[in-house]
Amino acid sequence: MYLKRSNSTTRIPIQRKGTKYVVLPSSHKSNSVPVLMAIRDMLKLAKTLKEVKTMINSKLLKINGKPVKSHKESIKLFNIFEADQPYILKILPTKRFTFEPTKSTNSRLCKIINKKLLKNNTVQINLHDGSNIISSSKDKISVNDSLNLSFDNKILSHLPLEVGKNVFIISGKYTGQEGKVSEIKDSNVSIKFKDKEDLVSLSKEHLVAI
Repeated sequence: MYLKRSNSTTRIPIQRKGTKYVVLPSSHKSNSVPVLMAIRDMLKLAKTLKEVKTMINSKLLKINGKPVKSHKESIKLFNIFEADQPYILKILPTKRFTFEPTKSTNSRLCKIINKKLLKNNTVQINLHDGSNIISSSKDKISVNDSLNLSFDNKILSHLPLEVGKNVFIISGKYTGQEGKVSEIKDSNVSIKFKDKEDLVSLSKEHLVAI
């Protein structure tokens, strides 16, 4: 499925003039980058859809360690995309996506968006990129915390959202900036940015512990 170029998310840095239609991501349609746009329009590693499909068929492209199967597959925030080298999908202060080279080839950062209690004292942890994992109910992992996960979804480290921790802003006025948590009160977090004297209060939904 495709959508009109003029209706595509402004988070993807593509020219607003060009072909009438652009590829629609397979999921997270307003908050992800489809493989075709990543390779052709952002990384400039191919010029045509045919070339991208050849790379896919040759298993040259991976998302979080898994071979890409379609040019429409979605690359979500903090996902690891392997092409000519590994990249992590980040977002800039301009609120546009960017691929930054990374040394990470076996793990990704995920934000916990909710939890669901299951049988046998286990919990399903749902993550910002649409994936989920099963954990013990004894694990002290909270909604809005972050996890470093291996590509086979094993927890490598737990990053709690708490005072003194660094955070990355993923939406709102301060998108793309990093700061440090000074105070947490209910759903609001007071953030100290290096270039600002005053604290900034943000909702937990706007930030990710890093």
